[in-house]
Amino acid sequence: MTIRDASAEWHGTLKEGSGRLRLGSGVFEGAYSFPSRFENGPGTNPEELIAAAHAGCFSMAFSAVLGSEGHTPDDIRTIAKVHLGATAAGPTITRIELEMEAAIPGITAENFERLAQKAKATCLVSRALAGVAAITLTATLRMR
Repeated sequence: MTIRDASAEWHGTLKEGSGRLRLGSGVFEGAYSFPSRFENGPGTNPEELIAAAHAGCFSMAFSAVLGSEGHTPDDIRTIAKVHLGATAAGPTITRIELEMEAAIPGITAENFERLAQKAKATCLVSRALAGVAAITLTATLRMR
């Protein structure tokens, strides 16, 4: 199988320092800092990158599950919301909410929900993040 990589560089103390995150493919590089991670400051953060990975992976997993049952989606749009909270262990990803809507010709609402849940269970990133206390899915079928 393939190996994917990314790198992080950090300079300074936790609260006053800053760093850069880079994807190995070179398609993204961005600044991150304590404020961008814990205070909604400018820049990116590891949790935002996890959200992007989860949204992308789920959308592809749902497309694959749909295809295995003869459905071709017009489009799938997924938002992943990664919640960072405080626990006794320190800052923790406490929940991830997946919000997906899709237009899929010829699918029933019942099959749509069943296949969306199957995609959530089989999504590679969902499985990698199994230690997160809750990963929820809200799936909306758009009728055309």
